[in-house]
Amino acid sequence: MNRINRLACVCAVFMGVAIAPVSTLADTAPALRVDPPNWWTGFIETELQLMVHGQQISRFDVSVDAPGVTVLRTETAEHPDYLFVYLDIGEGAQAGEFNLVFEDGNRVILQPYTLQEKNPDPAYTAGFGPKDAIYLVTPDRFANGDTGNDNLPGWGDAVDRANPGGRHGGDIQGLAERLDYIGDMGFTAVWLNPLLENRMPEYSYHGYSTTDFYNVDPRYGSNEDYRALVAAARERGIGVIMDMIVNHIGSGHPWMQALPSDDWLNQPRQRAITSHERIADLDPNAAQADRDAFNDGWFVDTMPDLNQRNPLLADYLTQNALWWIETLGLAGIRMDTYPYPDKHYMTEWTRRVMLEYPGFNVVGEEWSINPSIVAYWQRGQVNHDGYVSWLPSLMDFPTQAAMAHALTSGPSGVPGDPRPGGMMGLYRAIANDFVYPDPHALVTFADNHDMSRIATQLGDDPALFRQAMTWLLTTRGTPQVYYGTEIMMSHPGDDSHGVIRSDFPGGWPGDTVDAVSGQGLAEAQKAAQDYLRTLLNWRRDATVVHNGKMTHFMPQNEVYAWFRHDEEDSVMVVLSGNDEAVELPLARFAERLSGFSHANDVVTGTRYALGEAITLPPRAALVLPLRR
Repeated sequence: MNRINRLACVCAVFMGVAIAPVSTLADTAPALRVDPPNWWTGFIETELQLMVHGQQISRFDVSVDAPGVTVLRTETAEHPDYLFVYLDIGEGAQAGEFNLVFEDGNRVILQPYTLQEKNPDPAYTAGFGPKDAIYLVTPDRFANGDTGNDNLPGWGDAVDRANPGGRHGGDIQGLAERLDYIGDMGFTAVWLNPLLENRMPEYSYHGYSTTDFYNVDPRYGSNEDYRALVAAARERGIGVIMDMIVNHIGSGHPWMQALPSDDWLNQPRQRAITSHERIADLDPNAAQADRDAFNDGWFVDTMPDLNQRNPLLADYLTQNALWWIETLGLAGIRMDTYPYPDKHYMTEWTRRVMLEYPGFNVVGEEWSINPSIVAYWQRGQVNHDGYVSWLPSLMDFPTQAAMAHALTSGPSGVPGDPRPGGMMGLYRAIANDFVYPDPHALVTFADNHDMSRIATQLGDDPALFRQAMTWLLTTRGTPQVYYGTEIMMSHPGDDSHGVIRSDFPGGWPGDTVDAVSGQGLAEAQKAAQDYLRTLLNWRRDATVVHNGKMTHFMPQNEVYAWFRHDEEDSVMVVLSGNDEAVELPLARFAERLSGFSHANDVVTGTRYALGEAITLPPRAALVLPLRR
């Protein structure tokens, strides 16, 4: 997509009066960039900030002549090439194009600007939730559908599949071509690692060093390609979750050549790295120096830390989120490094997003295995310091860590690790749900793009893999699966990010293995894929798992059982950590089994009569919808 509204329309006549020859104006008027490039009528809060960038633009006065649109004020920054124009898009505003009129003496610029009607259909931005199963994709590593955009003149960081840290060429077209596969697997939402421009000299593939907040990186495609992808996914019953970052930018962002103001960044000259001690912002006894060392430090030296306490930047970032939600029709946002930006700004950011889109969803990343730290950030939590959050969901790192530990430690645990081993560890992790305002709103997962793949964590053991997936798809919350997990992608001996995020087989011309068709997959990989496909497609229609209560029973003899239930239906799930078949007496589950006579396992179809006991296979993972 061509960059919108980058070039101004320079006119020689303003309000019927000849000002100067066109050529004279064209020689002297600056080219403008306006962010956001368009807007909508119908927002609850009607104030709109336009960030205008152009040579000496701060010298210009601004006016508009459009129904319902009023210039509220203009604000300048320290740098003369920026002007912030605040408009009110009132009730009388109409969809269509109007001119922003910039005047500086005899120089007049008519900048076209477009308003559209905000989509009134709540389904257009209906948020993800426990009814969904999320497929997490690193776009550069999933599928290369358009080799023509692999290497673009002047962009650097050329495609090199032999380099784990380089670009590999995956793109939006490749994603679009595999939507049917994603839907057939049983996923109903896709979380995409960032697609926005990352014009960085190296490691640009991961997407977390934004260099343009309003444009897709052309090596992935265009804004229109992104919009078409979301629409095509929606037609298939798949919502798209956008990965966003407001904590930092990439050092290649044009702002770094001319910051609007010195306080646009934290520590613009010192560039000290953050302490990463997120707990300092929660600690009632913390020294201010420690809070500052966390809050104001840079994530890494190529990721300048944005200062959201600057009100102009704060408005810019919030509007950017609203712009993408409305432009694409998103099902959610995953906010990267949620505790790192100014936490009071994040309260305002989530408040505004959820005000304008009450049926939407946002999940934040707080990478802590301490549930009390994660719970601090969830909407509805009553915090010791009075901090109020509007964040509906968080990534459930505590249960991920507990699950991996439980399945690999054995009942005796790990020497030196205070966590209980075996199934008791997983039980206790879920027992900690009392610290959350809404544990069912959390996003659960077995792995993601920043940690070892779950197959690697579990020693490439198929039985443990089945147990992990069974837990993930039946416990409370919204499950998320990383691309390739369904075929047990693994990386023993190398935990570098570029290797963890290896290419999805079959996504490139010439691949001899294709995970979509199954060509070349090992039998264990096919079995894992079939297992996950069966569970996911069952879960898609299992409303009792989406909305039902969860009751679990303390593990005995390394057997852990839980129930998902409502007034009509009930599902019993059983994991066994035993290497041999064991009898599971059913009397202790009477409160949940009363009235039910039998069950058939979702995956194998095996029938179990609910008498005095059932026999569990070695290292069992059973999903048993109960029947009367």
